[in-house]
Amino acid sequence: MSHIELRDLDEDDLDAIFDMMRDRTAVEMAAFTAADPEDRAVFDEWIAQQRRTADVALYVVTEAGGFAGTAALFSADGEREVTYWIARHAWGRGVATEALRLLVSREPERPLFARVAAHNAASRAVLTKVGFTEVSRDIEFAPGVGREIEEIVLVLVPTLE
Repeated sequence: MSHIELRDLDEDDLDAIFDMMRDRTAVEMAAFTAADPEDRAVFDEWIAQQRRTADVALYVVTEAGGFAGTAALFSADGEREVTYWIARHAWGRGVATEALRLLVSREPERPLFARVAAHNAASRAVLTKVGFTEVSRDIEFAPGVGREIEEIVLVLVPTLE
């Protein structure tokens, strides 16, 4: 595995992020995405909103210095959550696992939550490797696939030292 880092997002990253987030295979795996991943105006507004929200920490994942995805921390309903999206060229080499480990190390708050489409076995495996455990399952509408699917909620709890 190449050297993985998280760095702050900048304007030069937006095209790569947009391209990554409209990869049809990735959208189907993630499921809980924009209804129309091809709509650049919607993407630009969404990313601008994320960047100006105080409790969102949005990072670019790099592998050997090159773009490999995004990772973020945010709050929803008073709980801290993680999310990540790894570009297809970086799949299957441990990039997501290392990026998530780095992301989790930057967030002291616990519990820390994550959500994943039940059919996304690769992402579920990443979350489990980093110590997240399943707490619930619900059926939710997933805009990326245009139908209701099973969503798993996972949690990372404080470690006992």
